[in-house]
Amino acid sequence: MKLATADWPERSRELSQLLSRTGLGDRAAFRQLYDRAGGQLFAVILRIQRDREVAEDLLQEVFVNIWRAAGGFDAQQSQPMTWMTQIARNRAIDSLRRAQTQPKLQPLGNEDDEDGQAALEQIPDTGTGPAELLEQASDARELGRCMQGLTPPQRQCVALAFYDGLSHAEVADHLSQPLGTVKSWVRRALAALRDCLERAAAREQRMADGAAR
Repeated sequence: MKLATADWPERSRELSQLLSRTGLGDRAAFRQLYDRAGGQLFAVILRIQRDREVAEDLLQEVFVNIWRAAGGFDAQQSQPMTWMTQIARNRAIDSLRRAQTQPKLQPLGNEDDEDGQAALEQIPDTGTGPAELLEQASDARELGRCMQGLTPPQRQCVALAFYDGLSHAEVADHLSQPLGTVKSWVRRALAALRDCLERAAAREQRMADGAAR
């Protein structure tokens, strides 16, 4: 039975539009989607994966997955929050399975809080999220140049985590490295990429200002 999207709440219609635009590669829509749904999805993850640091990493992975899969979202089959929540739950549960544990649910606010206002207070400040990373990576040549400035292990970790969509734990397994080491490599790599891309953007702005004179 197909869903009548006209009967959806306004927020669901808005999220559906943002997902559709994200599926077409609209980075601005993706940033809005992250802002509108991030708090609620982080709450979903925290109810399953109680390790906050791991939950923060999972939130980033969830949004990278959403960016890649948004083109397959079907508004006639499910509401957008239901679709995104399933991605978040699957990621969180998979993280527990990899650790050979069982999901332990912990109430975190009101599950019927459609806007996720309580959860918004819980969303982590993780610096560069997927929205910012995608924005900064808009110039592929600059990103490639900046990637060359990383150490080989950092480049490999970033490629596996953000291009292949692996979790930090999966990257650690793939590289046969401790999880803490992989997380450190990824964080340092993202910080270095952010600095490099910011410098590139500043150079472009100076060139644009000079050309305008």
